[in-house]
Amino acid sequence: MKRLLLLSTTLGLSLAFAADLSSSIESPNASKIIAKDLLGPAKVFTMPAGCITDDKDAIARGDFIFHNLNGKKAKGKLPPGLAKKQKVPGKTYGPQDKIPAKQYGNCVACHNIEGAKGGGNIGPDLTSYHDFFIKTGVRNNQYVYQKIADARVDNADTHMTINLTTGLFTEREICDITSYIVSIKK
Repeated sequence: MKRLLLLSTTLGLSLAFAADLSSSIESPNASKIIAKDLLGPAKVFTMPAGCITDDKDAIARGDFIFHNLNGKKAKGKLPPGLAKKQKVPGKTYGPQDKIPAKQYGNCVACHNIEGAKGGGNIGPDLTSYHDFFIKTGVRNNQYVYQKIADARVDNADTHMTINLTTGLFTEREICDITSYIVSIKK
């Protein structure tokens, strides 16, 4: 009997002092989050004038971006014009703020190319791309640029990263990657 009385008293007091915690539970609007994450329609991009170059620094940047995932874990010496960290445009940073690591392409996860270590076999093999596609006229530099910028233009079901539409890369970075892919490699 004492146990029952103690239990009912404890339960009664618990209910009397229980706080309504429903306001502390985060309930985001999933529709807004999903809408924010959705990509817009596929977009055709025109390669800027002077995009494709045989400049060794541009090709080195394209090579580096192609073979690395991000600045924090990037392998090898950074070529001129690249950084391991990248400030968000328009954001002001204080001395205590951490600057995020630059996201690179990691194209080698899906594509094979000369010098690739562990080149992927999900996307097309880009080995000897210049000889097989550019030199023969089957494809041109604009085609490669567009595929890197937004591959959905001719394949709505692509699994390739949408690089320029999402802002992952700048036009210059896509030009560097394109210059690397179409370059003659030794």
